[in-house]
Amino acid sequence: MYVILVYDVAQERVAKVCQFLRRYMNWVQNSAFEGELSEAQVERLKLGLRELIDEDRDSIYLYILRDARWVRREVLGQVRGETGSVI
Repeated sequence: MYVILVYDVAQERVAKVCQFLRRYMNWVQNSAFEGELSEAQVERLKLGLRELIDEDRDSIYLYILRDARWVRREVLGQVRGETGSVI
């Protein structure tokens, strides 16, 4: 499945969350990641993030699609964190 993840976490947790996400996904912009993951990887990702964040103060949005071919990405301005031919 293809996952797009965006997050808003307190400054003191940003580095840890970003470092953790890089294990699973491609960084595309500040606070935004995307990538092809299995169901098991998504569950491990969510479990790991729950351990890192404060659920009363932080938020993470996961947009889960069955397949990357259903996503059309358009970038206006500078491309950050190039993912090659991910989409």
